[in-house]
Amino acid sequence: MMSEARVHRRVRVSGRVQGVGFRAATQAKAEACGVAGWVRNLPDGSVEAAFEGDAEAVAALVDFCRAGPRLARIEHLEVQEEPATGLTRFDLRQ
Repeated sequence: MMSEARVHRRVRVSGRVQGVGFRAATQAKAEACGVAGWVRNLPDGSVEAAFEGDAEAVAALVDFCRAGPRLARIEHLEVQEEPATGLTRFDLRQ
């Protein structure tokens, strides 16, 4: 059961993160953890995502982004704390 306190984190991941299934793996992990948000590729080759939900579940998603899927190579991860916005599902964005 999710707690009342929802958190929102925006992450930007750089390295070899496009063309390695990063978005699909992030979506699967988010759905398994009950986290709402979105993930998208950026023109500079990085990936950006927003996670919203229970603090522990969101932290698990941020930790997942530190390693990424098997073929990814993470060089840098930025995490920003933002106010919760009421997201209710997880989307893949272009």
